[in-house]
Amino acid sequence: MEPTEVERLRTEVESLREQVKEYEELVREMSVPVIPSIVSETILIPITGKLSLERLEMIFARITERAYEFSYTEGVNTVIIDFTAISERELGELDILGTYIENTVQALKLMGLQVLFVGFSPSVTQALIRSGISVVDELRAFSSFRTALSYLMEKKGLVFRKKE
Repeated sequence: MEPTEVERLRTEVESLREQVKEYEELVREMSVPVIPSIVSETILIPITGKLSLERLEMIFARITERAYEFSYTEGVNTVIIDFTAISERELGELDILGTYIENTVQALKLMGLQVLFVGFSPSVTQALIRSGISVVDELRAFSSFRTALSYLMEKKGLVFRKKE
């Protein structure tokens, strides 16, 4: 190969590496979506997809980062983490789930944020118990997003009214 061909290939490889980094960041962003709630100062973060150890680590790190961003820029003070889409199949053999939840709750509390959980299925609940999570009594968990919103609305003195 000629030196110019080698340089061209090096440049192409470097360009492809940069493109891969951009795609990895896009996947990272999309894997932890943040949905503003109808209740002010509240966001919903749905958890979806298969939870491998690596993905679980990334998800909970991103939850902390995104919650901080929204608390700083939007005045958010409540984070609802939704496990409705996680079943035993997505959960796999992750007995460490409780540790990630525990650490995330503590981190968000230290940032002044209230954390609510919704949609724990029986299999997720069992995984949390097996993991030895020590903050079970401190977790605010609701069966659905709707019940969590009702709780928040009551707590904040809000009511929905039909337009006349």
